[in-house]
Amino acid sequence: MEHLKQFKSHLLFPEDRRLRIEGPVPPETLQHLNMHPDLDAFRRPGDQHEALVEIAGLSEGRIIAARDGDTIVGYVTFHYPEEQERWSQGSMEDLIELGAIEVADDYRSLGLGQKMIKTAFEDGQMEGYIVFTTEYYWHWDLQGSGLSVWDYRKMMERLMKVVDMEWYATDDPEICSHPANCLMVRIGSQVPLSSQEQFDRIRFQQRFMY
Repeated sequence: MEHLKQFKSHLLFPEDRRLRIEGPVPPETLQHLNMHPDLDAFRRPGDQHEALVEIAGLSEGRIIAARDGDTIVGYVTFHYPEEQERWSQGSMEDLIELGAIEVADDYRSLGLGQKMIKTAFEDGQMEGYIVFTTEYYWHWDLQGSGLSVWDYRKMMERLMKVVDMEWYATDDPEICSHPANCLMVRIGSQVPLSSQEQFDRIRFQQRFMY
């Protein structure tokens, strides 16, 4: 499957700052950018920078970045599901995971998350994919945000809904392990019915005999 990537770039001027939202950013460009030291939700900033470069080099990989000058202050990743996850079963070429979204502390509440996600979906780039994200409360910055687990969940749902991602049911044990965890999905207009049915079989795997 050929993965359509259309580079988009937008300038923003929130609170007298000059920020750029762009992507999918190629790996050679990412290599010359710096990571903001607060981008440490998933791993140390240097290690996360290496991960972004690696994802950008994948045929299906996409990095949408927010940057202040040459410093990355936010990013969203898109890639195939990890091999150990149930979502990789069947090796679906048109199933893409929105894997991570992170914004540095000083740049939150500027709408960067929404703008990055919208940029990824611009001009129908994702219409040929089922895009999903798994939200786990243990990845959320509850302490830094001051939000309850349920308010944070509502915030993440609002964020994903800017590109019409919706809550989907599943019997995945990790998601079912806490009621705040959830699966959000957007099925592109060009996704064939066969892929939608295959995704349904992946979502629900428990078969109860009566």
